[in-house]
Amino acid sequence: MASQIDWVAVDWGTSNLRAWALDSAGAVVASRSSPDGMSRLSREQYPGILASLLADVAVSADVLICGMAGARQGWIEAPYIDAPADLTTLERGAVAPEMPDDRLRPRILPGVCQRDIGAEDVMRGEETQLLGLAALLPGFEGLVVMPGTHSKWAHLSGTRLERFSSAMTGELFDLLKTHSVLRHSLGGDLEGEDREVGFEAGLDLGLDRPQRLTATLFKVRAGALLSDRSPAWCAGFLSGLLIGAEIGGQRDWVPGVGQVPLVGSVSLCALYQQAFARLGIDTRIFDATDATLAGLQAARRG
Repeated sequence: MASQIDWVAVDWGTSNLRAWALDSAGAVVASRSSPDGMSRLSREQYPGILASLLADVAVSADVLICGMAGARQGWIEAPYIDAPADLTTLERGAVAPEMPDDRLRPRILPGVCQRDIGAEDVMRGEETQLLGLAALLPGFEGLVVMPGTHSKWAHLSGTRLERFSSAMTGELFDLLKTHSVLRHSLGGDLEGEDREVGFEAGLDLGLDRPQRLTATLFKVRAGALLSDRSPAWCAGFLSGLLIGAEIGGQRDWVPGVGQVPLVGSVSLCALYQQAFARLGIDTRIFDATDATLAGLQAARRG
């Protein structure tokens, strides 16, 4: 297998690590994954983790990495490039961390930042997905929404990232579900038909009145106490409310847009698709893995 491999593409996220070995034609020969994301590692552990992950795949190879391995608290910091940014230049900003075994030659791509006062923002990993989207959807210009722990809204013109904005929707859901008083209404089975009913109710409120988010969140708890709302309904309501408030609060990005690409996990993107449909906006889902791999291939080509 090793003789077929031309290079290795790696997405090193906060929670997980994924790698794809590719041949000279760009076909995936093998793939590997690990739970050894950035949040679990000290700086000294990165070389060993990478070597172990690829031990049965690549004897010698260039390795191109995107994501949190390049964060300040990661393997080695890959300084941000500034938006607006031509994403085809990402590889020029790559940094090379030390690797005791020089048979693997890793390079880590930079993230992208906005430095203007009042509009400060950063991304790591999503810039590679956006470059991949540009390859999967040649000539696209317009709004791209990337649901996730920290959702990104980006304006893309071909391979040029014009501007972007982050929303902590996914993280807020996890924090409220786990650490707030709302957790008492979210114990038990959180799936089922009731969840969809709750999602739709929360979505309507979030879209219509995003400015009242903090005043509406407590309805999760009150609904469980006074109206016997099930844990599934409460989980759906909370999810719909947060997603609706994110989209409702960003409506200045939306007027006049055509089809909006959604890049992320297919299941999460489907919830955003449902929300945008309520506004009469057409969307198309792109799996995050496909976009990441396409982006790493495009970055390597330069």
